[in-house]
Amino acid sequence: MPPRWPRKPSRRDPEFRKLDDRYTYAAHLAVFLCSASGLVFFQQLYRADWPWLLPLLGGWGLGLGIHSFWIFFVARYPADPDLVELPPEANEDSAEAG
Repeated sequence: MPPRWPRKPSRRDPEFRKLDDRYTYAAHLAVFLCSASGLVFFQQLYRADWPWLLPLLGGWGLGLGIHSFWIFFVARYPADPDLVELPPEANEDSAEAG
């Protein structure tokens, strides 16, 4: 079940933006891990000499490291003064519709 959001999701909402950035990071990490393990598996299976594999995975891993550093240490999410919370009945209506 997806998390319930107390207001309309918007990238202007700092809490939503933080959650969205972390979901994006998790997807980036999952794609990297699946791709890397698959490539290494087939390299071992076929005993292939792929000189491009280590630079590819190293560069991608470096990019992932920069992404994680940015998400967990650098990114700040200031509050938006124009943000308005939806009343509780509006949240229940949107939950029933979806």
